[in-house]
Amino acid sequence: MSASSIPQHPLPRLLVSVRDPAEAEAARLAGADLIDAKDPERGALGALDEDIVREIVARVSGGAATSAVADPAAESVAALARTGVDWVKVGLAPAELRDASALADRVAAAPGRLIAVLFAEDGPAARHVPALAAAGFAGAMIDTAGKTGARLPDLAAPSDLSAFTAACRAHGLMSGLAGSLRVIDIPGLCAHRPDYLGFRGGLCRDFDRRNGIDPLRVAEALRALRPSRQDAA
Repeated sequence: MSASSIPQHPLPRLLVSVRDPAEAEAARLAGADLIDAKDPERGALGALDEDIVREIVARVSGGAATSAVADPAAESVAALARTGVDWVKVGLAPAELRDASALADRVAAAPGRLIAVLFAEDGPAARHVPALAAAGFAGAMIDTAGKTGARLPDLAAPSDLSAFTAACRAHGLMSGLAGSLRVIDIPGLCAHRPDYLGFRGGLCRDFDRRNGIDPLRVAEALRALRPSRQDAA
């Protein structure tokens, strides 16, 4: 998938993070728009083994878009890109966002396919979008670094989220919002017009991100998204 094929639409779509091929298939069959491979046992952005990611891509088999979390090094980004995922995600701390050379090296490892993940705990994210666009990133997301109960709406003001998604649109980047989200957060976050809303724990059994994906909760999230899609059409 090239940068020219980045979806440009005001309709939030559903990203579901999975840890193995079985969860990927369950999420795909339930209707998820983007299947995101990551290891929930390793924090907010734990990378899975490349072979597992390759199996996830094969199991999804074009039924949804795919992404995978990579460790920050350019070598890890390149390795995940070789698995065949559509997008590669990499978490960036504030100091890394100020290093134009390092940003360019990561982009070169997955040209047209790299998504920056910024953390709500680090403050407003819109100010970083021009540098990401200049480096050649395909998109950017806001997530929460901590997974101990605080959700994205608890940590980021609505004005900051709107400024972030607006900056992404202005610079031609795909945008996403995530961070311990629940289905009840969907209506408020849709107002910011992200391309994707990302979920893990909120769609798992007992709302525990270490448990498996519950297809019924995926379906519930999609039902919550559909009114916003119809209104925006």
